[in-house]
Amino acid sequence: MMRVLLLTAAQRLPDLSTLYAELGQHHSLEVLRLESQAQRNLRKALRDLDLSVFERIVLDLPFKNVYRQSRYLARLSGLLIYEEDACQNYLSHSRWHGTFSQFYRRLTQARILVTGASVAARLQAEGFAVSFAPKGYDPERQFLQSEAAAIPSREIALGFIGRTASAAYAGRKELLEQLAASEPLQLLRTEPGDAYRHMLNRIQLFVSADVGLGEYMGKNFEAMACGCVLLAWRQGSEESAIGLLDGEHLLLYSNLTELRGHIAALRSNPARAQQIADAGRAFVEANLSYIHLAARIAQILSEPWPVVAPPSGWRAFCQRFGFM
Repeated sequence: MMRVLLLTAAQRLPDLSTLYAELGQHHSLEVLRLESQAQRNLRKALRDLDLSVFERIVLDLPFKNVYRQSRYLARLSGLLIYEEDACQNYLSHSRWHGTFSQFYRRLTQARILVTGASVAARLQAEGFAVSFAPKGYDPERQFLQSEAAAIPSREIALGFIGRTASAAYAGRKELLEQLAASEPLQLLRTEPGDAYRHMLNRIQLFVSADVGLGEYMGKNFEAMACGCVLLAWRQGSEESAIGLLDGEHLLLYSNLTELRGHIAALRSNPARAQQIADAGRAFVEANLSYIHLAARIAQILSEPWPVVAPPSGWRAFCQRFGFM
């Protein structure tokens, strides 16, 4: 088995422990969980590790803590960057607009795994070695609960759980507020884990409003896994790349009028709503759990890697003594 080092945050949200455990079934995996201070100084955090024993290194750390460390990261062979927020590279209102491309341009030996198909295509067009895998969900934490769990049966007719405060979610916030002005939409927040699963199991129609993001956030698949009917903002090429079928696994919309039409139709046809909920749950269980994401990452890690010659001369001297 290939020996792999995975660098992640000590308090990562969402928690990917299940994903890492599954990845460990494919490769000999060592997980190093780093506090924020260590994330911002990887040279120091890793100085006592013999990195030469690892054939691959997976970087799963917040972009804000690593993007200034390209000189050090460029020296790591077999580097795979797993990035869930690369869509912000193309959001004009994001503080990270264009910054991901600048960062990746300095890491010619690395491969990149992003969670949006259109984002992957745009980065590939810029010349980067990029792969795509959609965000998944944790089947150990998000699932359809039985009646024995004593959770009320879908008494929240229309709901959303998540953040709206970030600038990246401006489109989400606007759409949800418009919908709430005309429909009994409940905008909810919960703690991660059991409380989140319990709340999803109480919602009949889950409104996903990933407006302007260009990809599907993980909460879409979590809602589907918990038996919600997903009403999702149409993302274009993403649906076909993931395998989602409109009208079968979920219902797509491109404006408020279309969304309200779906809500009215499902309200008058509960059997149709249940049919979509069941098909959506079956689809994510078969294709989008962390078990499937781990298999995809394992496949990428097993593929050939860009080979970069070691530095020589003045550049090697500077790197050896920490000037680069």
